[in-house]
Amino acid sequence: MASIEFRNIKKNFGGTEVLKDISFTVPDGRFTVLLGPSGCGKSTALRLIAGLEAPSGGELLIDGRPVNDVPSKDRDIAMVFQDYALYPHLTVAENIVFGLRARRAPEEHIKAMLAETSRMTGIADYLERKPAQLSGGQRQRVALARAVARKPRAFLFDEPLSNLDAKLRMSMREELKRLHAQVKTTCVYVTHDQLEAMTLGSQIIILNKGRVEQAGTPKDLYDRPASRFVAEFIGSVPMNFIDGDYDAAAGTFSVNGSKIKLPPGAHIKAQPGRASLGVRPEHLRAGSAAGYVDTGLTAVTDFSEFTGAGYIVNADLGGARLRLMSEEEFAPGASLPLSFHEKHVCLF
Repeated sequence: MASIEFRNIKKNFGGTEVLKDISFTVPDGRFTVLLGPSGCGKSTALRLIAGLEAPSGGELLIDGRPVNDVPSKDRDIAMVFQDYALYPHLTVAENIVFGLRARRAPEEHIKAMLAETSRMTGIADYLERKPAQLSGGQRQRVALARAVARKPRAFLFDEPLSNLDAKLRMSMREELKRLHAQVKTTCVYVTHDQLEAMTLGSQIIILNKGRVEQAGTPKDLYDRPASRFVAEFIGSVPMNFIDGDYDAAAGTFSVNGSKIKLPPGAHIKAQPGRASLGVRPEHLRAGSAAGYVDTGLTAVTDFSEFTGAGYIVNADLGGARLRLMSEEEFAPGASLPLSFHEKHVCLF
């Protein structure tokens, strides 16, 4: 296993600065996710770790050793690509052991690793098939088995599930979690899907426009986002934002003539003056309840979406669109007196 550290890394492609002086650490054995929108630099960061690109500045270390000038083949890192990158003319078994044979591993070791990895990834019954005879999920398992068979110091995943349908992605997420629990190898996983990041990662590093916005556990990022960008990006149903005025001395937030007393547990990242109050849909409700703060604001229902477990109620508050979770459906035009959970409100 290996720790990976970025120290003030920069990466330019011509006149375009893709990574802008970024620093972060992937601890030994941790499953770390690089998360962000398209073009934020996450795949470039992964390619730097793999040695497929060289930094334009800064220092990249693996296990404390600078590797800026170390060739990819000497870093002992395995990469799983988005498009599987399997050899179509080879069988599943031949694909899995290709890297071991290229490294001239003993035949006994090759046979043992083939048996072990095919069992772990659930493809032992397909070893004689060619990639064209497999489903997308089975091909991805072969790519995983090929990476695991090498027993590298770290695994790199470049959006490996993006080509799969929703049900198969969920199944493969479970397989990846189970696989990491077994091998306990350092993993760096790139995705733009926040649900994948939240369910897979023990550490998430959010990139935006070539910079690190925030790094931490999924719960840290969800409950205490460092910026409005993080708050908006994390969460399958986006966070609600209400614009108003923040009085730091009084500890109040004013909007539409209502002055809301901010609870002691509010996560405040705003300066006095114009600000945005953020609250997630599951922490916003219609009516009063224990542990909730009455806002004095009333929204009007637009429509409700049935999710099976309940409803996502879409409402309008003076032109601001809000979503809240509810066990009951509200008819369009219904008035909703709003309250938010006292421990789950942010200010940006």
